[in-house]
Amino acid sequence: MRRGGDIRTAPVPPGPSGMSVLRYLAHMWRDPLATYGVLRREYGDTVRMPLSRNRNFYLLNRPEYVEHVLVRHQDRYVRSFTYRPLKAFLGDGLLTAEGAVWQRHRGLVQPMFSHRHVQSFAPAIVDATRNRLARWAPGATINIGAEMSTLTMDVIGRVLFGTDLSGDAAPVSRAESRLQSSMALHAAAIFPMSLSPERLRSIATRIVPGLGRASQTLESVAARIIDTRICAPHDGPSDLLDLLLAAEHEAQPLSRAEIQDEVMTLVVTGHESATNALAFTLALLSKNPAAYERVIAEVDDVLGGRDPQAPDVDALPWTQAVVSEALRLYPPACYVVRDAAQDDDISGIPVSAGDTIGLSPYLLHRHPEFWSDPETFDPHRFFPGSASTRPRYAYLPFGAGRRICVGAGLA
Repeated sequence: MRRGGDIRTAPVPPGPSGMSVLRYLAHMWRDPLATYGVLRREYGDTVRMPLSRNRNFYLLNRPEYVEHVLVRHQDRYVRSFTYRPLKAFLGDGLLTAEGAVWQRHRGLVQPMFSHRHVQSFAPAIVDATRNRLARWAPGATINIGAEMSTLTMDVIGRVLFGTDLSGDAAPVSRAESRLQSSMALHAAAIFPMSLSPERLRSIATRIVPGLGRASQTLESVAARIIDTRICAPHDGPSDLLDLLLAAEHEAQPLSRAEIQDEVMTLVVTGHESATNALAFTLALLSKNPAAYERVIAEVDDVLGGRDPQAPDVDALPWTQAVVSEALRLYPPACYVVRDAAQDDDISGIPVSAGDTIGLSPYLLHRHPEFWSDPETFDPHRFFPGSASTRPRYAYLPFGAGRRICVGAGLA
């Protein structure tokens, strides 16, 4: 029965029940993505798992499900309860806010990520990359994850906040890891739904080692960014921080807390996704020498030894295809979770208000119905014309719908 009393006429999707649910929840605590993979292998593209007497979790792994939840009927869904720990620690930034708050913040942030602005970031990105490469000695072994983390933090600091954040890469990365641990705990239903953000933060800080310190790190970085600019303001708006601070003086100003929440959110989300994309791309190229040599040849042919400029991107189709294929195999958001705000029917799957929907770009990007030999690295998939053979939402590295990643173009 639906909670409103209507009889469910559609078949209930397969999935675990009884004590096996507890086992899956325990696995989800340790590794949510791996648990998604096991559920999909054992039960197929539509999986139902009870979370409580009146609440179900659905793992849905087809493009039409993505389109329904994230695009066509996105008003029927909100950020999942699993985001509550992030909200408790990051506040009401773009990642966690809903409704009018989210719309206002998105409207303030969006202009900075327009095509025109992103094009203007190219010199800063090139300069940051040159500085990073100058530190690499020929023949030396480097930690590519740490190096890309520092590079992306440098870029984010320059183009969004006009400051040097390269020295913050390591502590911010550790903080991101602790926040993800708190999300995994909540996904495994460790925390009661009735907890206030303050109470949830207090309990999570005691359970997750280093989480309190991680929170202090992010708050300290954000406060330093804001205070530095207030002490040395720009003559006119030149970056995202200027836009946020200027909004403080509008008819509906942003409070200091709102500005800090947004800065923390953009540092975390902008840094992590680009770091992972670069690191995985380089790792894949290292294991595929033919693809690597073709990247080098294309770049040499187009640039002829000079530094790249923003318009050069369109003249590098193979390089673009390599990055797109890396994002297919290792998307920045491996899973997206929404809660149903009302009863719904997703392509014949009856969903009740309060149920949780899990969508996984990682699994969808490996679906054999839409990707031939899906585990193989093959940039040819993204050459012009190849995408016409796939459903539109079989590939969504940055999400879909109006909550698609605001920084996708910059990333």
